[in-house]
Amino acid sequence: MNTRDATLAKVRELAHFVGGKPVKGADPKSGGRFGDVFNPTSGALAARVPLASKSEVERAIANAREAFAGWSETSPVARARVMFRFKELVEKHIDELALIVASEHGKVLSDAKGSVQRGLEVVEFACGIPHLMKGEFSDNVATGIDLYSIRQPIGVCAGITPFNFPAMVPMWMFPVAIACGNTFILKPSEKDPSCGLRLAELMLEAGAPPGVLNVVNGDKEAVDTLLTDPRVAAISFVGSTPIAKYVFATGSVNGKRVQALGGAKNHMVVMPDADIEVAADALMGAAYGSAGERCMAISVAVPVTDRTANELIEAMAPKVKKLKIGPSTDNTSEMGPLVTREHRDKVKGYVDLGVKEGASLVVDGRDFKVAEQPNGFFLGGCLFDKVRPDMRIYKEEIFGPVLSVVRAKNFEEALALPSDHEYGNGVAIFTRNGDVARNFTHKVNCGMVGINVPIPVPLSFHSFGGWKNSMFGDMNQHGPEGVRFYTRIKTVTARWREGVKPAPNFGMPLIK
Repeated sequence: MNTRDATLAKVRELAHFVGGKPVKGADPKSGGRFGDVFNPTSGALAARVPLASKSEVERAIANAREAFAGWSETSPVARARVMFRFKELVEKHIDELALIVASEHGKVLSDAKGSVQRGLEVVEFACGIPHLMKGEFSDNVATGIDLYSIRQPIGVCAGITPFNFPAMVPMWMFPVAIACGNTFILKPSEKDPSCGLRLAELMLEAGAPPGVLNVVNGDKEAVDTLLTDPRVAAISFVGSTPIAKYVFATGSVNGKRVQALGGAKNHMVVMPDADIEVAADALMGAAYGSAGERCMAISVAVPVTDRTANELIEAMAPKVKKLKIGPSTDNTSEMGPLVTREHRDKVKGYVDLGVKEGASLVVDGRDFKVAEQPNGFFLGGCLFDKVRPDMRIYKEEIFGPVLSVVRAKNFEEALALPSDHEYGNGVAIFTRNGDVARNFTHKVNCGMVGINVPIPVPLSFHSFGGWKNSMFGDMNQHGPEGVRFYTRIKTVTARWREGVKPAPNFGMPLIK
């Protein structure tokens, strides 16, 4: 037995979760494929995850389709009670879920727990589904005729979620979809799939019938099956822009409702009147929290005037150098490792590129090591100054602990940077001037804006989504837009007035 075979024999083998029970992946001898799941802190192989074939995904779809018949007829009040129980179970197991996220993704425990909490807020929103699904009624729109609309579930829905939020992003999707009466197939990232599997177990324990929430692990073959199978009515996606475009185009041409959230390059404008220390602290958390692996991370700081830029760099540099980087499960760590060795090397390659392009590397974290974990996927915080808009490190999403400072001469130049960028996810401005903040908010060409708030992620009762190449589709995730996405409206015109016997009408029906 070679070294890899010996290692594989010792690691956990994960499963799919279909029809209310774990389903093992197909044996490799009969064509089954598996992927590797690592512990980013140690770099060690932690588990093997099955990569579903087309036929395996189709079985999950059939199961979800069968469960839809009964679940869609379950009253909204009964569905809400399942959500209340699920909320209680997530709260009970929140430390366990946070540990799973930290161990497979690399977030520090406090960040992992916070991400579960933000997902839980969407579950709390979904608990109000009896109110959220109320339709509209117009009495006596014509003689003896009432007009009303109702919202109904659309069928089997699927969610394709990224590695960076293995708890939060799935909970942005399936609680609203299921509360609305749909059934759901979750395809989590194969890099950190365990949290999605545990959430499905908790949903079953909460009282959701088998088949209402299914988890299918996989790669492109699984995704393509979900995108093309006619039994899947809607697709929710969060990931990179190239894949978001593909998901939107493929799902749409196959007759599905699609919301596909892509990449980002979020800017934070720092005006001359801003408190530099407050802005620097905000940037530290927004740029280096979760090792920069957030679609809402601030990756570009835009100080207005050279004086502001110099003060900001002076405040930021020592903070970046002093970042407490260590094991994700160490409560003293402020930043953990990146999710995989390949992604760490990709981010490091962008830092090399920035130096080559002529940006000034103020803090270089490329050689950072954790002595006790020499094989972990660690990278130190990196800070660039004098980055230009024509550089690739400005134009492309790096998705790591790399902050680029682009200096602006005035407000108009600062406003143009995020407005003209191909991404339009989130943006922030730090200022004490209300007129400047209001003007910026009104004019900036981005979907989510923070005023003295570095990461403006809306709470669950509002909806999340960017503009331009950060979002493909017409309806955002969670909040009221989520309810609209996972339901379709039916309008009913009814005549009940006794004794009315209208004659045939061959023209356009008109109100009388």
